[in-house]
Amino acid sequence: DAIFAQTLINQTEIIIIDSGSTDQTLDIVKQYPVKLYQIPPKEFGHGKTRNYGVTLAQGEFIQFTVQDAQPASKDWLETMLQNFEDEELAAVCGQQAVPHHKDKNPVEWFRPVSKPGKRTVQYKQGAFEKLPPCRQHQECTWDDVNAMYRKTILNKIPFDEVAFGEDMLWAKNALIQGYKIAYDMRARVWHYHHYTDMQKLRQRIHYTLYFTYQTFACIRENPYTVKKFLQMFYKFVKFKIAPKWWFYNIKLFIFSAYFYRSGFNKIRKKQ
Repeated sequence: DAIFAQTLINQTEIIIIDSGSTDQTLDIVKQYPVKLYQIPPKEFGHGKTRNYGVTLAQGEFIQFTVQDAQPASKDWLETMLQNFEDEELAAVCGQQAVPHHKDKNPVEWFRPVSKPGKRTVQYKQGAFEKLPPCRQHQECTWDDVNAMYRKTILNKIPFDEVAFGEDMLWAKNALIQGYKIAYDMRARVWHYHHYTDMQKLRQRIHYTLYFTYQTFACIRENPYTVKKFLQMFYKFVKFKIAPKWWFYNIKLFIFSAYFYRSGFNKIRKKQ
């Protein structure tokens, strides 16, 4: 419903690519005027499937999102599109945030401390590669959960067919080739992951570590420090967070710190 409440909905083509849903997704989708394309689960790939979507789309601009993200406002698409008044802009990435819902971790709730802004990134050809590795990574924190592209640019720079990080790889390739990209925090979607399976958490942390190292030669700074742990307790008290979320966050922090350390050590051994 949040998609169909958009101010630009009458100018928007909605394409859904389903790769084998077994819940009520298809029944729900059939209630809306969308174009549904179904592919076998084995054919799904983060880059491959998005490239397929590009071939299906008729519009000049293509917005990507995922099934568990929801626009935070009615002008989400309009705000994203406004960025393309800059004719040199290749793509724009919006913000993801966690809404104030009781079933979502209150430690992660969206609590802005300043007015959201936007910034553009562009380098002359040859300049991006000269940046320090972790600075390159910082410039490419791109995410297709909320990103809009010029279709002409996607035809020139398609997504790499990889298992993880096709969006950040795309941003890197675009910057290497001298294109301008933007980050606009005013265009927000609600998105949240709740971890109960610690093995999935391990996979996520290890994939992120390996991808960052392999793609940018950057080993991410350890985010699971004593300082961060104490800051988490400060939030428990300041925002009067319920005890059940204390247990969840402490468990999440301890496991995340362990998985980060194990992934970090594996990378060190390969150096």
